Amino acid sequence: MATRLWKVVPSLHNYLSKVTQNRLPVIVSQRWQSTNEAVQLNVPETKVTTLKNGLRVATEDSGISTATVGIWIDAGSRFENAKNNGVAHFLEHMAFKGTSKRSQTHLELEIENMGAHLNAYTSREQTVYYAKCFSQDLEKAVDILSDITQNSKLEESAIDRERSVILREMQEVETNLQEVIFDHLHSTAFQGTPLGRTILGPTDNIKSIKKGDLVEYINTHYKGPRIVLAGAGGVDHDELVGLAEKYFGGLGAVEGEVPIVTPCRYTGSEIRIRDDGMPLAHIAMAVEGAGWDDADNIPLMIANSLIGSWDRSHGGGPHLSSKLAANCATGNLCHSFQSFSTCYTDTGLWGIYLICDPLQIDTMIFQIQSEWMRLCNNVTEFEVQRAKNLLRTNMLLQLDGSTPICEDIGRQMLCYGRRVPAHELEARIDAVDAKKVKEVCTKFIYDKCPAIAAIGPIEQLPDYNRIRSSMYWIRV
Repeated sequence: MATRLWKVVPSLHNYLSKVTQNRLPVIVSQRWQSTNEAVQLNVPETKVTTLKNGLRVATEDSGISTATVGIWIDAGSRFENAKNNGVAHFLEHMAFKGTSKRSQTHLELEIENMGAHLNAYTSREQTVYYAKCFSQDLEKAVDILSDITQNSKLEESAIDRERSVILREMQEVETNLQEVIFDHLHSTAFQGTPLGRTILGPTDNIKSIKKGDLVEYINTHYKGPRIVLAGAGGVDHDELVGLAEKYFGGLGAVEGEVPIVTPCRYTGSEIRIRDDGMPLAHIAMAVEGAGWDDADNIPLMIANSLIGSWDRSHGGGPHLSSKLAANCATGNLCHSFQSFSTCYTDTGLWGIYLICDPLQIDTMIFQIQSEWMRLCNNVTEFEVQRAKNLLRTNMLLQLDGSTPICEDIGRQMLCYGRRVPAHELEARIDAVDAKKVKEVCTKFIYDKCPAIAAIGPIEQLPDYNRIRSSMYWIRV
């Protein structure tokens, strides 16, 4: 039931920039000035109410017969230390093992009898518990969410049983090379900082975590101002506010100081794990990206769309929109690649993940870096416009259904303190031109030290100093 979150394709919150009066004014093009009112009439309003204890309730009512409701908590593995790394994910598992009001069996039967779905996930900066149900069962869903987050028994016997479950999950993750690569990428890019640790934590920690560690984490982080109760679908805002006061009103506000997010220093570096017994090389290469509150997020996401993705099984040829994809298709340079942009509070990673044959590594790295340099120097208005259209399309496709909308609301409320409307985002995308893309790419990519993680038959992967020297062009 518990799942682990890492997405190569960023969620909508990664496209957005935090709006402040002095950093990023609201950009409204002439096109949107004339249609802004009509657009707002056709989009359900996101209503927000803050309770006395600081908990925020945010909803979007689309009037359908089903609803998704969940709590988004501003706490994840980044708020752990070396000793308790893995406790946030462990706590997510324990939430479904019974409460003072419901046994594990009772909880599972109640969810099944409602025809609902209950799930959770932990990321590096957030923990989420959510339920999808019929609209008439909204109160039952909120009651259950409140119960599992405030009244979990955390019995020692259940904790001991769950250790083996998490250890098996860790073994499964080790077989997913994409997960492994990105864990290694974080460990080298953010070495010595909380972002460099894994979400599941090391094996020794999983074997030693006790009830006291879980209770301490709850008492420190599960506080009203750090929680958003989000709802989407057939959700009446006033009703959900009343339910929040009923079931979460007793949740304490922050006592003392709010835990401060430790700045995570980026370090250009590499980690190589050579295994010539593997058939293919898995490589991730990135530079430091923008944090959530950085106005350069939109241009970076457009640049991300310009690089794009490609898979050999999808076919294609020299006329693919992505120049890198076209080169891979015609030259058979790799099995697949995918660009990514991952944002955190104050930093991020912008780069590419690829799978290729050992003999093609050198050529593929050269093609990637050449394309990165082209973004800094020669990208055209036509390419940028096409990438902007693709970005808008992906943005809308990600909001298909009450669950992704609810996730979008909860995440944005934690990241920006508000829900950024689609027409505002489109106006910001519209305002970016080729000059801006080149300017931002030069700022984040040109002559910067990359972070690299590679696994497999990687003998042909160029030396780090050679890769670093290709992060700029020497013109005669």
